[in-house]
Amino acid sequence: MRLILSLAIAASLFAGTAGAEPSGGIALFGDLKYKPGFTHFDYVNPDAPKGGAVKFATYPGNGTSTFDTLNPFALKGVKAEGLGFLFDTLMVASADEPDSQYGLVAQSVDVAPDRLSVVFQLRPEARFHDGSPMTPADVIWTFDTLKAKGAPQYHIYYADVLKAEQAGEHGVRFILRSAQNRELPLILGELPVLSKTYWQKRDFEKTTLEEPLGSGPYKIESFDPGRSITYRRVTDYWAKDLPVNKGRFNFGTIRYDYYRDASVALEAFKAGQYDFREENVAKNWAIGYSSPAFAAGLFKKVLIRNRVPQGMQGFAFNTRRPLFHDPRVREALGYLFDFEWTNKNLFYGAYTRTESYFSNSDLASSGLPSADELQVLEPLKSEIPAAVFTKVYEAPTTDGTGDIRPNIRIALELLKQSGWTVKGGRLVNDKGEQMTFEFLNDIAEFERILLPFADNLRRIGVVMTLRTVDPAQYENRLDNYDFDMTTVVIPQSLSPGNEQRGYWTSAAADEIGGNNIMGVKSKAVDHLVDLIISAPDRPGLVTRVHALDRVLLQSFYVIPNYHIDAFRVAYWDKFGRPKINPPYALALDSWWVDAALEKALTANRAKLR
Repeated sequence: MRLILSLAIAASLFAGTAGAEPSGGIALFGDLKYKPGFTHFDYVNPDAPKGGAVKFATYPGNGTSTFDTLNPFALKGVKAEGLGFLFDTLMVASADEPDSQYGLVAQSVDVAPDRLSVVFQLRPEARFHDGSPMTPADVIWTFDTLKAKGAPQYHIYYADVLKAEQAGEHGVRFILRSAQNRELPLILGELPVLSKTYWQKRDFEKTTLEEPLGSGPYKIESFDPGRSITYRRVTDYWAKDLPVNKGRFNFGTIRYDYYRDASVALEAFKAGQYDFREENVAKNWAIGYSSPAFAAGLFKKVLIRNRVPQGMQGFAFNTRRPLFHDPRVREALGYLFDFEWTNKNLFYGAYTRTESYFSNSDLASSGLPSADELQVLEPLKSEIPAAVFTKVYEAPTTDGTGDIRPNIRIALELLKQSGWTVKGGRLVNDKGEQMTFEFLNDIAEFERILLPFADNLRRIGVVMTLRTVDPAQYENRLDNYDFDMTTVVIPQSLSPGNEQRGYWTSAAADEIGGNNIMGVKSKAVDHLVDLIISAPDRPGLVTRVHALDRVLLQSFYVIPNYHIDAFRVAYWDKFGRPKINPPYALALDSWWVDAALEKALTANRAKLR
């Protein structure tokens, strides 16, 4: 699922320009930064040394604590970390532009003047790891198979692509349903290329622990199911000298170790059991790294600012449940999450409250709707919340002391309007049934955030039971929407488009394993998503995204959580880094192992023993 989402996020950044000549790259609503003949991206070191071994960790809250399949494209199974290293795509993104993409397997892309088709010309030298060429037949088979048998997101994502066909010796033409979806050409540019010969002999929809045939910069060297997986750099990788890859994929081996407990994983890092860690727990960042090794400077903590859209993290209501049909109920429960107290007492003041589904970007709505936004929203007036037009969305606030009595009064009034009253210390409906629901959780450390929320709910007579399950059970229940409330993370790009169908539309709400977690079913939202996909220019896109953002916020599908506009990374002092960090990615694939630093680190570690 993580690979699927990452492909979706990357793809949503890009779209082609109608009527352009065949080009090695394309951009959405603008010019390419890198012109023909460029030798490498600006944020890499083209002379970075290759080699060295790197260890990462995956654990609850930062991935999964196990895996049972090496097939990242099917719905079934828990996917191993790092499988994206195996598969090349038609094109790749640059991390220092918001909306540009350049050729990898495809040496050029040509969008038809009527924008109803796009042709990718493949590089004749493109190869799978067994030496067989990547052909148009492989691309066509991949597209057809992902759409028919892949995880549900693919079916939704490629819904507006009618078919793929061969175009000449090395070309693939995709026929598009409409000229309105400007992003489709580059959605297709993010298509991974799979071997038709290899996969035709296997069941594409099943889990497997057989190493799949890939074409990318790494191959699987070894693995221990549920415990670890190691990738080795392909020294004769066919694309290693292409401009889009120069200075990237420098590590000789990459290993992921699996931990079942996030706290144990942190202690393992401090003990030197793995090399790099991106921290997502504010308490850990504030006080969790103290150790003799840190005091001696053997590992570093670095805050790297970024302009990556943060999307939305929040407590998601499953609106398929009758309890959460009424938006007033959903709004009311939001008043019981005390962000200010949580941020002060649990997060050391590290976070900003999230008040948009497109936070940390110009796509986030603010104030009342502009004149341009009103032109989009007015025709939908009878189908969307009236507050969209009259009220600026603001998440509920407190004074941070833990006293939430003002919020309780507002919540109880909203609940009264929707038929709930407090009797004998219990919040009940007209049938005398107490409001009770389960919060589905898969990260034990997250309980410290959820338990105060449950305590606040108990103050108005609501029983929220907390159920923490293992990752496999969590994923299965989420795939089948078997939950009342859970934590959702909805990532966004700087150029939202086709992926929004998977997040919000009525058609996606009942797709098993889909991304419409909350079960949003709204004709108005469906229409707004279509408008976003067909946006004619950047200003039009921003206006339409603002409109969607307002409707989602005032519908109270989630209780917004928080975000930060920086990468918090800790790493043992063995890495070299480029001088420039791109604004839209951490770009860890441009780092390298510095032999001199690693030698000094080894010596200094020995002194601490």
